[in-house]
Amino acid sequence: MASLESPNRSRVRTWAEDYGLLVIALSFVALAVAGIALFVVGDEQLARQWIDDYGLAALLVIFLLEGAMLLYFAPSEIIVPAAIGTLATAGGGYDWGMIVAIFAIAVVGATAGQTTLFLLAQRGGREWLLQKPWFRVSEDKLDRFDGWFDRWGQAAVPISNALLFTRGMLTVPAGVAEMDVRRFAALSALGTLVFEGWLAVSFYYLNEAGLFSFL
Repeated sequence: MASLESPNRSRVRTWAEDYGLLVIALSFVALAVAGIALFVVGDEQLARQWIDDYGLAALLVIFLLEGAMLLYFAPSEIIVPAAIGTLATAGGGYDWGMIVAIFAIAVVGATAGQTTLFLLAQRGGREWLLQKPWFRVSEDKLDRFDGWFDRWGQAAVPISNALLFTRGMLTVPAGVAEMDVRRFAALSALGTLVFEGWLAVSFYYLNEAGLFSFL
């Protein structure tokens, strides 16, 4: 039976199979260089200054780095609260449209970054990643999260993404296990949305109690 796949689609698929890993690797190298350079010259204040100067575009870049586990120069936990305080607060009130935009950018950026790392793990393999200087996860820690994935399966992806200290840690195990990329992206996005939501609400109420000054 003749294949129903169009010639153009077949050429695109062949190109992706031949050069997909190279494109993903080069993209990741570019992100890694940016993350390392910002680690050398940047800090938490720089992240806030970027958001203040460049708005949602800067937020997207920061969350791409965060999702790819390359955000070396600022703790990811402060990014959405800082963005809300900088971009969505005026006259003692909140711009709810801007808050929705901030959450959308956070989810899209972090998911894109995590999916890039996922594809790199899927195509390059676990040992290849462990040899790279920009991959910050130790083999022992990766073994532990491999166990999470083996025990809980795909449900571990959104759960780990919604918690402090475990965000992104299931990306490589999921990629090595050849989880479907679309399902991974959807579950990753769900976990990020939950994480940023409870984090923003927590910081809001702590700020109202006078414990923080940047919201």
